[in-house]
Amino acid sequence: MLPSAIAPRRIALLAIAGALAAFRVGAQTSGEQRFPDVVDVKVRAAADDSFDFDVTVSSAYDTPARYADAFRVSTSSGLVLGERKLLHDHQGEQPFTRDLYGVVIPATVKVVVVQARDQKHGYGGKSVSIRLPGR
Repeated sequence: MLPSAIAPRRIALLAIAGALAAFRVGAQTSGEQRFPDVVDVKVRAAADDSFDFDVTVSSAYDTPARYADAFRVSTSSGLVLGERKLLHDHQGEQPFTRDLYGVVIPATVKVVVVQARDQKHGYGGKSVSIRLPGR
């Protein structure tokens, strides 16, 4: 009698587990973008140890209180070399490209990481690692 009493509970638990798994998969594939993503970076040497960047960002704009408000160039160890603050939203321009000129980068640095942030969640999302030209 014990196995027959356990069977309905097991079926119920399996059904609940299946529903939760389906919910989690749906949440992950819903297309919600929590952080802004860096989707493209173009870099060119401007002078000795100075570089200019064109950075394309895709931002999950949903309110005026949440928009991509900056991007930064850093070393792979996290040392920030340059940052551009963005003073307004880009609601009607997604993705958008902005520049950052004259970033001084030590000669020993060969690769930099470009990340974007928004006002609500900060830095995160997709970043781009890029090799500096001539290095």
